[in-house]
Amino acid sequence: MPLLPDDFHPATGLSNGHAQTIFATLSRPALRELPLSRRRFETPDGDFFDVDVLQGQAGAPTVLVLHGLEGSSASGYVRQMLEGCRARGWHGWALNARSCSGEPNRLAASYSSGDFRDAQWLLEHQLEGRIAVVGFSLGGSATLNLLAKASPGNVRAAVAVSAPFELARGASYLDSKAALARAYLANFLVPMKRKALEKARRFPGLLNEAAIRAARGIRDFDHVVTAPLNGFSSAEDYYARCSAGPQLTRISVPTLLLSAEDDRLAPPLIPQVAVERPPLDVLVTRSGGHVGFVEGCALRPRWWGERRVLRWLDDRLG
Repeated sequence: MPLLPDDFHPATGLSNGHAQTIFATLSRPALRELPLSRRRFETPDGDFFDVDVLQGQAGAPTVLVLHGLEGSSASGYVRQMLEGCRARGWHGWALNARSCSGEPNRLAASYSSGDFRDAQWLLEHQLEGRIAVVGFSLGGSATLNLLAKASPGNVRAAVAVSAPFELARGASYLDSKAALARAYLANFLVPMKRKALEKARRFPGLLNEAAIRAARGIRDFDHVVTAPLNGFSSAEDYYARCSAGPQLTRISVPTLLLSAEDDRLAPPLIPQVAVERPPLDVLVTRSGGHVGFVEGCALRPRWWGERRVLRWLDDRLG
């Protein structure tokens, strides 16, 4: 059945989406040190990206993990996935989007919700065997764009957690006057503007520094930075062409869509025609927030989302 049952039970005191989102962001534990090796790859366009690699057992599956907006391979949900891979003897490859590995990338453009070029390059030139791609938030959007537009033949399964199916809807919420929306916005916009201003100084005439400083919301930032640097005519053009929802019917790889009804940043606006397609397993929980999915209690949280993803992959990677 494409529509999976909701067996998530939110932690005591964390029954709403905001509580789930904020608690998970602040409280995911620092996991014990993982034996990761960093590898840098030069790209065909003259740039580079970094991947943190967990070596698994010979012949084991490989999980390629894509982080969310302004995240990295050090993000808690990425490390939870790598820990799950380690427990299974799988290989884990945590891809850092350009400019997110601790060092600015060389080119003006860095990454976007529809940018899957580096993941595609890894799939074509570095990874082999049984492969799964797991993306969180923006990384989930990139994963779904990859599956719909590039149709990689060596991916056996994929997962998108809290993916934004309509980018304009999430931007509209972040740019609203709601108090928590403003807090979320600051968490994203401050580092994004800092990076953009540094790019404006490195590439004189390419970006409007005054417009970047004046940007007060995600839509404004996407209009003056993300869209022009990635070949889109406007923020609206970017949102329309990179939103994953309209592209779901083009996906032929078994894919899990895990979202929560109370996720205000990326509501589960999944077209019904996509829900009914056999390659897609849709799991929409009543609660869970944005990349939250915390069970148990605040003192002893259990990270249901990552465990649920790994259980789903167990059945498809063998």
